[in-house]
Order: sequence, then C-alpha cells, then structure tokens
Amino acid sequence: MSLRDFGRRLYRRLPLLRELGALQGTLPKQLDDVQRLLQEEHVHRLLQDSRYAASKRLNRYEHQVFSQNGEDGILREIYRRIEVRDRTFVEIGVGDGQTNNTTFLLTQGWRGQWIEGSARSVDAIRRSFRAPLADSRFSLVHAAVTAENVAELLRRAAAPAEPDLLSLDIDRNTWWVLAAALKAIRPRVLVVEYNATYPPDVDWVVEYDATRWWNRTSYFGASLKAFERLGREHRLRLVGCDLTGVNAFFVRDELAGNNFEDPPTAEGLYEPARYYLARTHGHLPAFSDLTD
Repeated sequence: MSLRDFGRRLYRRLPLLRELGALQGTLPKQLDDVQRLLQEEHVHRLLQDSRYAASKRLNRYEHQVFSQNGEDGILREIYRRIEVRDRTFVEIGVGDGQTNNTTFLLTQGWRGQWIEGSARSVDAIRRSFRAPLADSRFSLVHAAVTAENVAELLRRAAAPAEPDLLSLDIDRNTWWVLAAALKAIRPRVLVVEYNATYPPDVDWVVEYDATRWWNRTSYFGASLKAFERLGREHRLRLVGCDLTGVNAFFVRDELAGNNFEDPPTAEGLYEPARYYLARTHGHLPAFSDLTD
C-alpha cells in the first residue's frame, strides 16, 4: 500500500480529521476573533486599576480607525480638551497611509504633509489617495529622513511653522530626527514612538547613525524618559501613553493647563510594552476604493 493510499484510508476513517479539514478555511478568522476578545477583556481589566480611574488620563478614550492601536481616539480627546486651531498635521513615517496617526484626521477635513522613505509605500499612497493629493489636501515627499535633512524636507513639504500635530515614527533614529525637527517647527501636539523596554526612570537614546535602520530588535529609538527630557527642552509636556506601550503624547505647555494627568513625567505616565495588545482592524483599512 502506498503512503498516499494509506493517508486516504486514514482520512476516511477518522471523522475528527474531516472536521479539522472543514475548519481549515475558517480557523484563522476564528483565532483572530478569540484574540480580539481576549485583548478586549484584558484592556477592560487594566482600566479597572486605580491608576486609570483618574478622569484626566487618556487611556479610556483609545479608539482605532486608521491608527495602529488607540491613537485615533487619544488624539480626538486631546483636541477636545485643548481645541484645534488650523487643522494641520505633519507626519513623518506614514507607511502606505492606511495605518497611521493622521489618515483619520484627513477624513475629518484636516490638511497636512506626509514624508515617507519607502518607494513601495509612496506608490501605494499615490494610488489610494489620488483625490486628496489632487485637491492639495496633503502633500507627499518621498525621502529617507535623517537628522541632517529633516529641516530641509519639512521646508520642501511646505510644513507650517506651528502645525496642530506632528507625528513621528521612523523606528531606529526617531529621537535624533525629532530633536532636529523641533528646531524647525513647533507643533501644538506631538505623537512619537518610544522604547518601552527601558524603565520609566532611565534616560536612554540609541547611538545615532544616519546609515542604519531598525533591525527589529530592542535597539531602537529612545526611552520615555529621554523623550520627556527632549519635550521639556521644547516646552512640550508629556500627557500620556497608549496602553500598548508604543506611543507617547505631548502637548505644548501653554495649552495643557490643568487638562491632563499629573505628574507629567515618565514615571507618572509610562505604560510598559504590551505588544500583545496590538489591534487588528475589524475590516481591512482603506481610505478610498478609488484606486487604479
């Protein structure tokens, strides 16, 4: 008897294997559903902790439209507290535009600038965002961003001197590029990815090298304390972090007032790395179905 014939006979005789075969097509989706349920349950339990009970904390407002996690909801709540001025944004490191921190704002009538280094992502943006590009609702600059060229790229993109939002996520050299960018523009609100591997009282920054990119290890960016220090130098107050321990949010000192949780320090607002809470979208995110 050949191995193939043996396998066929075994399959016919074992109903369990037939059931598994029938489930094969639906199992990935079911596992995704279970993962999402577990995530929601864990978030619910986290928010019962006394540290999240304060009304000024931002975590209860997390919501995902186009953001990677709950950034869309946190930004919405920040602007509810401080109000929007010009509805302008600058985002550096936007991917293909379908999962970032400003696409939701674009759907709300905001205008701005995107800077992205990946040629593949830029091509995808030009296909999926043809209408807002044609209407000049945002401009797109294709360039690999460094601390040395970010000021020139912002100038080339015609970024405003004081945008309502600056969002930055370029992985390895984020801290250094942000330090250079804040000498060129003064955002009212800042979102930046921090390295939650380091405890909240540790001031750590990756060694700068414009020629190197993230190697998908823990060697990237900077600790929350390092970003807190940089923010203070530019009168930007740390106001919160998302529950996944990925993004930190800052607001200009003169705008923050008493609207956010105290103390505005890494020790007071740090969230540990909970990457297991990374959210999947209920539907594949899409800004438009008008693509090539």
